[in-house]
Amino acid sequence: MFSLRNITDAKINPTDHHSVKVSLSQTRTLRILFCLLISIPFVNSCAVNPATGGANLVLMSENREKEIGLEEHEKVLEGMTLLEDKKLLNYVREVGNRIAQVSHRPDLEFNFFIIDSPEINAFALPGGYVYINRGLLTYLNSEAELAAVLAHEIGHITARHAVQQQARGALARGVAVAGGIVAGVATGSGYAASQISEVASIWAQTGLSGFGRDNELEADSLGAGYLLKAGYDPTAVIDVITVLKNQEDFNRLANGGRGTYHGLFATHPRNDRRLQQAVAQVGKLENSELEMVDQKVFREHLDGLIVGQSNASQMTDTRNRYYQDLLGYTLVFPDDWEIESTTTTVIAKSPSLGSLRIEAQRLQNNIDPRGFIQNILGTENLLKSEGLSQFRLQGHTGITESNDLGLKERVAVIYLGPRAFIFRGEIPASADEEELDQMLLSSIRSFRAIQRGEVVAGGELKIKFVQATEFFDFSIVSQNSKIANFPEETLRLLNGYYPTGNPKEGEWIKLVE
Repeated sequence: MFSLRNITDAKINPTDHHSVKVSLSQTRTLRILFCLLISIPFVNSCAVNPATGGANLVLMSENREKEIGLEEHEKVLEGMTLLEDKKLLNYVREVGNRIAQVSHRPDLEFNFFIIDSPEINAFALPGGYVYINRGLLTYLNSEAELAAVLAHEIGHITARHAVQQQARGALARGVAVAGGIVAGVATGSGYAASQISEVASIWAQTGLSGFGRDNELEADSLGAGYLLKAGYDPTAVIDVITVLKNQEDFNRLANGGRGTYHGLFATHPRNDRRLQQAVAQVGKLENSELEMVDQKVFREHLDGLIVGQSNASQMTDTRNRYYQDLLGYTLVFPDDWEIESTTTTVIAKSPSLGSLRIEAQRLQNNIDPRGFIQNILGTENLLKSEGLSQFRLQGHTGITESNDLGLKERVAVIYLGPRAFIFRGEIPASADEEELDQMLLSSIRSFRAIQRGEVVAGGELKIKFVQATEFFDFSIVSQNSKIANFPEETLRLLNGYYPTGNPKEGEWIKLVE
């Protein structure tokens, strides 16, 4: 941090031939900088840090801090997708609020969110906004570890690290301009916008990149203290760092050293003495005092959590699109229509209009789609008959009418691969025939094959908790794993057994299905 003492207490030893001589112009520059510092209107913003009790330079009130948090949260939502798992989110918020209430700023309204990203990260915004990635959740193995991550981020907020960094950057820029030394301080701003391209928020970019070794260590120390007060073992901070360091070691081997979680990766060696001391200094609870956290609750909330990329988070088509992964087709149904499906049949129903049924039959004869409707489906009189040619697929469609009941039906057949897909759209007498028929025809015309590489929601790999058997071995279990790349290493990382070791009989572990 740039301080007045650094300027006023500087001394030169006249007998030291290697000392730097201060010229008159340099002396004047120092005086200008000193006068500038004491005359800047920001000086009245030196405030007592609510978490540490020390004096910090801040350029905003707490109300402004909250306003910035809300503004930047909206930017985060523009660039990142939130995980819409209410049960898991409520659990994370419950643990987070438990930590927040014993923090140095319990009256601050904290907000917790899960980012639907496989990246192993977490970050915080000013004013009480905390984010944890789904990817990081998958590698945690206890509620205490989850609490440790949230406590670390809460520590950044209570100590106002982002606000302090903003103040130092603003002050440094002002001094640099006055002293003509912009190039000398530009690298000290601490922002890493080039590293984080997902969000427009410079505050979020800073949080993702980290706040420097001292601030990160301070957040760990504060977090350990909050864990203790909330009834968690404060050594969970070190457990989380071990989990993350294992991941970093693996990434270095598999991906060429790609970094992940801010602070913990960037600032802490695996056996950081300063961290060990900071955690030890907060104290510890005796075994009888430690609140017994039911790990069953933790497992229940993480069971079924997606591992790796969430396909739903990449979906750009917000319409009511349906994917039949087994048969390889997709189409768009009208909005609000409910979809029921089996292996070979799907039915979409309107709450008040009609329905559309799709079923598949294997082609037995070389027959054109119009002939299929006439000869296989037994439809002789086809109204509004027309051919279909869409997405390199051929088909035919038209309307049939029952003379006895007066019911009409939109019928279509489209060939895809070795199958004929048959569409039957019900048009009740009570419905607006023209409007409903256009809706049915629009869905039929959206039918196509699923493209290679296309995102298909629902096919993701997910966590499943099981108890280890007597001879459980990751090297053997991984041979039948659905994980495509590095299955054994991934399973070990997910369970805290990287690079070696196996669980004891009866221990709960994560598999991926």
